[in-house]
Amino acid sequence: MSERFIRPGTSLCVVSLTYGDDLDAIDAAMSDHVDWLGDAYANGLLLASGRKQPRTGGVIIAIGGKAEVEALVARDPFVSRGLATAEIIPFTASMAATPLADLLSS
Repeated sequence: MSERFIRPGTSLCVVSLTYGDDLDAIDAAMSDHVDWLGDAYANGLLLASGRKQPRTGGVIIAIGGKAEVEALVARDPFVSRGLATAEIIPFTASMAATPLADLLSS
C-alpha cells in the first residue's frame, strides 16, 4: 500500500459507538441513523463508517476537531435517543494511504 504525508494538522476523530441493551430499538432507528450518516457524508464530514464485529456498536472516522465532531455526533439518532453512547478520540493525521491522503489534502 502506498503512503504519503498529508496536509499538516488535519484533524480527525475516531468515533466509537456502543449500543445499549435494546437491539430492537437500534434496528427501529437504523433508517434515521443511515439518513444522518448520508447527510454527514454529503457535507464532507465523514470518511468511513461501519458496524463493529461483533455487533456491539459502530465506528466512524470523522473530519474535524473534537468539539465539532461532538456536536455532529450529538445529532446522531442513536445518540440523541439514548440508544448508544459515543467515545470520540481526536487525532492529527500525518500519513495516510494515497486515496485517503488525496481526499484530505484537497
